[in-house]
Amino acid sequence: MCGLTGEIRFDGERPDIAAVERMTDRLAPRGPDGRGVWSQGAVALGHRRLKIIDLSESGAQPMADPMARLTGVFNGCVYNYRELREELRALGHRFFSDSDTEVVLKAYRQWGTDCVTHFHGMFAFAVVEQDTGRVVLARDRLGIKPLYLTSTPDRLRFASSLPALLAAGDVDTSLDPVALHQYFSWHATVTAPHTVLNGVRKLPPATVRVIEADGSHRDHRYWQPAYTRRPEYAAMSADDWTDAVLHALRKAVRRRMVADVPVGVLLSGGLDSSLIVALLAEEGQDDLATFSVGFESEGGEDGDEFHYSDLVARHFDTRHHQLMVPSDRVSGALETAVQAMSEPMMSHDVVAFHLLSEQVAKEVRVVQSGQGADEVFAGYHWYPAMADVPRRRAADAYIATYSDRSHQDLSAILEPAFLPERDVSAEFVRAHMAAEGAETALDADLRLDTHVMMVDDPVKRVDNMTMDWGLEARVPFLDHELVELAAACPPELKLADGGKGVLKAAGRKVLPRQVVDRPKGYFPVPAIKHMAGPVLQRVRETLTAPEARARGVFRQEYVTELLAAPNAHRTRRGANTLWQVALLETWLQTHGVR
Repeated sequence: MCGLTGEIRFDGERPDIAAVERMTDRLAPRGPDGRGVWSQGAVALGHRRLKIIDLSESGAQPMADPMARLTGVFNGCVYNYRELREELRALGHRFFSDSDTEVVLKAYRQWGTDCVTHFHGMFAFAVVEQDTGRVVLARDRLGIKPLYLTSTPDRLRFASSLPALLAAGDVDTSLDPVALHQYFSWHATVTAPHTVLNGVRKLPPATVRVIEADGSHRDHRYWQPAYTRRPEYAAMSADDWTDAVLHALRKAVRRRMVADVPVGVLLSGGLDSSLIVALLAEEGQDDLATFSVGFESEGGEDGDEFHYSDLVARHFDTRHHQLMVPSDRVSGALETAVQAMSEPMMSHDVVAFHLLSEQVAKEVRVVQSGQGADEVFAGYHWYPAMADVPRRRAADAYIATYSDRSHQDLSAILEPAFLPERDVSAEFVRAHMAAEGAETALDADLRLDTHVMMVDDPVKRVDNMTMDWGLEARVPFLDHELVELAAACPPELKLADGGKGVLKAAGRKVLPRQVVDRPKGYFPVPAIKHMAGPVLQRVRETLTAPEARARGVFRQEYVTELLAAPNAHRTRRGANTLWQVALLETWLQTHGVR
């Protein structure tokens, strides 16, 4: 797990090494264990290393394959790298390290851009063909590892975080109206390739981009489950599906044990993270470290679920750590969490993940986490409503259920210069729902949530918050084979038992029933959800700052209305509107966007 950077010139000039070094240094939290910069011809690469696999200097990056005249930088983990190394050895390749980075280079040498289909893991990488000047960028199937891009006619820069690109300079920081529309429509989610800045884009998940020396490029999307019923599963009963899901999850958890350092678990006490603990215990992992975070109650709302996490920790005899965060720490923690964000993220648990990651990183360097199970196995409360919707009406139902507000509502929030004339968010949903595949309306909903919305909300959140402390988070529910299996699972089995029915059935085979049959938990940070005290004061300062007034994104009368009644305005999905507005402006100010 690391951070990568690079610059490619298309004008015959040499890369700006100082800019690449600034980007690389900005990624130091992602890779505190090593730094490297390489340049040849029109390309320069930078890398920050977090030592997880092959702790020796043989695994340092940028890494070269002199025989193939390839150089690359890699972020993530290829969990099946040992098996691939043996396969590649049998094909005649020789290895000088025990790292998965070298496996990526040899795999590219053997299979070209098709190498990505051989990888089980989370990754973003850049490979340079020294002889042709061609550069290949790639991102894993579920977009777990980020890759941001900024370009001019003369050059392209890329990095593992958006703030790293800003550190290089010469970025168009004007705001993207399409991204703003999505941000306020979808709970702060902005889909690839957009970011809130016009000058920064992100490579979509499951995409390989081949960039030629003249600056031309082509993209290839190499993976997308169909979300239809597959003939080979036609005879399976509900019990068969339970066994298949449990078997696939076991394999996913086992894969993510690959490391040369200990692996812990972020344990919320919910079904998803508890299943990971149970399966790791089943694999015989001794002295398993587990970690939970909670917040003081505010506005009559509880901020922790320690009862359940303690129950799981006792049952499996883990080495458990609790972090209780007092409300007066939330304001200060919010500042550092926003600094760690590559893009504005308004979900309350972003602060929780950042605080927890700080503590966890003192104990272990790798954790497994339960993110993704609700999207993959239909655990959210809005999914049952999609079950009876005709497939042709999937887009309308999704827009009505998922959107925070309508296009017309946005006209009361944003100044006209920042509001697209058309409902671009609804257009995006309709285009996605109209794509081939997805047998039912629920299938189409799950496809959109898993492969688009989840990538740029919870998945991004976990990556940003953990990696800011040099902590690698692995997400077994996003194992691509498990996702393929779930996509083919009959919708009624996922919706059963109040949602995630097939996963709950699997859980009952390995967990105490009170963990499986408990009410579904959410993870509020009460001091943000019920805005008051230092957090509210910080919000007032942000929205009335000279920078905010000069930027002029929001209608001033609307901001005044929000500040007059901080907890009265909610989105359709119940989020605090003042927080959504303030978070965007806070992020812009924190990252020096003018």
